[in-house]
Amino acid sequence: MKLKIALLPGDGIGPEIVGEAVKVLDSVAAKYGHQFEYSKALVGACAIDATGDPYPAETHAVCEASDVVLFGAIGDPKYDNNPAAKVRPEQGLLRMRKSLGLFANLRPLAVFDSLAGRSPLKTEIVKGADFICVRELTGGMYFGRPQGRSEDGNTAYDTCVYTREEIERILHLAFGLARGRRKKLTLVDKANVIATSRLWRQIGGELAPQYPDVELEYMFVDNAAMQIIQRPTHFDVIVTENLFGDILTDEASVISGSLGMLPSASVGAKVALFEPIHGSYPQAAGKNIANPMATILSAAMLLEHVGLQQEGKAVRDAVNQAIEAGVVTEDLAAAGAKACSTTEVGDFVAGHIA
Repeated sequence: MKLKIALLPGDGIGPEIVGEAVKVLDSVAAKYGHQFEYSKALVGACAIDATGDPYPAETHAVCEASDVVLFGAIGDPKYDNNPAAKVRPEQGLLRMRKSLGLFANLRPLAVFDSLAGRSPLKTEIVKGADFICVRELTGGMYFGRPQGRSEDGNTAYDTCVYTREEIERILHLAFGLARGRRKKLTLVDKANVIATSRLWRQIGGELAPQYPDVELEYMFVDNAAMQIIQRPTHFDVIVTENLFGDILTDEASVISGSLGMLPSASVGAKVALFEPIHGSYPQAAGKNIANPMATILSAAMLLEHVGLQQEGKAVRDAVNQAIEAGVVTEDLAAAGAKACSTTEVGDFVAGHIA
């Protein structure tokens, strides 16, 4: 297969972790006879520094001309610590999602047996946890208008807006995912308080008869936050709006023992994008200590998205071998064990593609 892949390393540790994922993809291409063509582009703080725009037109053109996008991370302390900054790296990510029509973020969580003891939760609670969060990406408070501050600077306001079309398309996707898994869908909302949540719940009930083989349950977001910690094995597919999904998926990420293990995919009308769920971790940039596993697993999701199921499984198997062999970075290294570098982990995974 010939595949055009846009590479958006971004900021902080982004270039390092994307580099290791490319190393693994190259190993897959060599092993299975594929041809992967890469085009690199700027996004985030580095794009602001170079062009003044966190998502330049040139970057959008590269993405649109590609089959898939592999993205690293964005964010820089000089913008995080400046509340007066009018242009921010995160604006590039939001605009990229909107421009590419990426309306659904898929964040799978599966606990590796050999890492269950690394979770901050008890092993008996997390072992066997395997669910996927489906987060709506292009609506809700992050995109609601009006949005702003009063002239005196003492009041700020955001609005949360959802349309039937936005809700229906994400729910159809979530029902379909549940149908291919354990046939259970949890719709997370705050329908007892928020009007948009009541619309989500209404439409969920309207669509459920189209998926009679899928069990649909509703759960308030505060209860869901508690249940994810108390009973993570209860869930199969979780679907929710943008803000709730952002918060819940970061909460769920700690179950696996490290943010550095969790991949994600953003899909929609155009090209799909694959990225680790963690941030740019600027404190580790250039130190060769960041965990590349989430980005490598995002590359596995990328391969599976384009129909290369065997190749995706080969990457996952190689990651599992690395974990079992103790070839992991400092965030996952056992007490007293040697922590490997970013490049050592990438080398091991790339070298065990079978």
